[in-house]
Amino acid sequence: MANQPPLTDAIIVAIARLVDDSQIEKREPTHSDIEFQIDQAKLTCADPGRLSSKPVGKSKRVRGVLNWALSNNPSAGEALVSGIISTVQGYGGFRSTSSNYCGSEAIANLTAVFATQGWDLSSDGSLQPRLLDSLTGKALTEALQTYADRARRGSLDSPLLAGTAKDLLEATAAHALMQRWGSYPSTSNFPTLLGQAFTALGLATPSDPVVTGEPAHKRMERAAYDLGCALNALRNKVGTGHGRPWISTITPAQARFSIESMGNIASLMLDALTPSRCP
Repeated sequence: MANQPPLTDAIIVAIARLVDDSQIEKREPTHSDIEFQIDQAKLTCADPGRLSSKPVGKSKRVRGVLNWALSNNPSAGEALVSGIISTVQGYGGFRSTSSNYCGSEAIANLTAVFATQGWDLSSDGSLQPRLLDSLTGKALTEALQTYADRARRGSLDSPLLAGTAKDLLEATAAHALMQRWGSYPSTSNFPTLLGQAFTALGLATPSDPVVTGEPAHKRMERAAYDLGCALNALRNKVGTGHGRPWISTITPAQARFSIESMGNIASLMLDALTPSRCP
């Protein structure tokens, strides 16, 4: 699930425009194609095309389903985004010589909104997450913020990030140390790496003695460190990328709590790294 495209308000608008043929001669994909993708994503219950007694256009239909998914089932919405793009691509929607061409402006808009989320849409409609190993500095900070925001919404089932063997917390800790110290200890174990990152960012860890009258958030920071170490221990380090991202005994509810917690802790570090970031 980590390689599913993100779902945001801007992406919903851009995807809807991709299938909008209300002002031109009708083109594929058809309503039947869109309906198939909605059913594949298990979002039939949100389809205005089947909930309304009046005809609903393709654009409005896709927008309605994705808006519902954004609030109620982001993972299913992400699956639908992927399905719609693949369907449009299969019909030649990204090829200017095709009768089903979506138009340069619609494609440019979609490319731009995906780029803000760390994803690259090629001219032929292929969509891939931007490889984090190729990013540095502000670009990497922004990409990690995007992953953290998605994780906080429970959108990722896998803790691994595109183009790296690191999970979200490990990648964020390493990036924080690079930004603050210019290097990070690649051979250190995770608790040491996270502890150094917390220290570099001015966040408290259990190694910092409790001081009478200290701010209450210091207790929260120590707990965040402990939780981060526990979450890392739950990750399946064997056969990474080929099976369950979590150890076999973890339940679906625990996996969801884990990925959302990873997003919260990563956001805590990124906010400390870039304090001007709005909540």
